[in-house]
Amino acid sequence: MQKNERIDALDKKILSILAKNARMPFKDVAAECGVSRAAIHQRVQRLIEIGVILGSAFNINPKSLGYSTCTYVGITLEKGNMYRDVAAKLNRIPEIVECHYTTGSYTMLVKLYARDNEQLMELLNNKLQNIDGVVSTETLISLEQSIKREIPVVLTEED
Repeated sequence: MQKNERIDALDKKILSILAKNARMPFKDVAAECGVSRAAIHQRVQRLIEIGVILGSAFNINPKSLGYSTCTYVGITLEKGNMYRDVAAKLNRIPEIVECHYTTGSYTMLVKLYARDNEQLMELLNNKLQNIDGVVSTETLISLEQSIKREIPVVLTEED
């Protein structure tokens, strides 16, 4: 978010509504907020410009494309300062959908999807573990995703 840019109660209400259903028409958001559709459009545009809304995307069900295995891989690097170079190489692996530089047991944590255990083994043994600087990996397979949501938008006393 840019300096000196504040979000007010109306902005938060708009964010709260769109976080639940990003495809809701602006006219419906406007009706719920009690303002014009033009006001909603202007507010959303401003929220994008100041970096509060980072974009919009469709959530694709990986299973519908044949990716049945969701996996988190903790990666330990030889040196922490190798992170950016390793992240650039990981970015070239399309099955990796998230990468985080972390504290704790791992230097990095990645989320990836594989079609099956055979492809997962291929990704681990022949791609991730072959990257210069990767010392070790630990694989955690997700059995089920129980919660997926945006951060809650909470109105405060100041709003």
